[in-house]
Amino acid sequence: MINCPPLASSCSSRPPARPAIASVSAFIVLWVLFLLSPALLAQNSAEPEPDTIVISDTLHHDDIKRQSTFTGNVVMTRGQLVLYSDKLVLSEDDQGFQFGVASLTDSDRVRVRQENPEDFEVIRGEGLRAEWDGKQEELELIGQAIITRYVCGQPVDEVRGDRVIYYQTTDTYEAFGGPASSANDERVRSVVRPRAIADQALEECRARANQ
Repeated sequence: MINCPPLASSCSSRPPARPAIASVSAFIVLWVLFLLSPALLAQNSAEPEPDTIVISDTLHHDDIKRQSTFTGNVVMTRGQLVLYSDKLVLSEDDQGFQFGVASLTDSDRVRVRQENPEDFEVIRGEGLRAEWDGKQEELELIGQAIITRYVCGQPVDEVRGDRVIYYQTTDTYEAFGGPASSANDERVRSVVRPRAIADQALEECRARANQ
């Protein structure tokens, strides 16, 4: 044991302090938090899945099959997507993804509407039947299928076919000919107006929105 003088400010035999080790440890902790922060931020900022809201005259739900059947003036809303039909069978898989099949009994067409407010864009579609894949975010119109894209209320694109698939995440679509095509000769028909028309309509809407 080493005894230091009572008034001595230090003693050479005392074990040296190790502030450097504490500083290094604190630096490592801060560095780990810095590396994790983007992942944590992305996790917290991820948009939640929108609710699926269905209005109808009748509903039959089978909890074992995880399937709901809606009939009569059916209106399904999910985010910016709205679907109108006479009948809708909505199923859910083990992962919680939803799948819908819309059909007709009294009306002439199944109709859908997808709005993209940031681009002042509306997608309208119709067909004899519609199949919606909530996992892949795809909507397929079957039989007499038509999809029209509007910008600021003006039609800019239109495609017709036996089947037309609309991909919600990429805002694109593709069409296939067939015996129930809404175009002549069972083929696909598309109308694409000059890009300047869409750009002008978009600028007009943005100008009005900023007033």
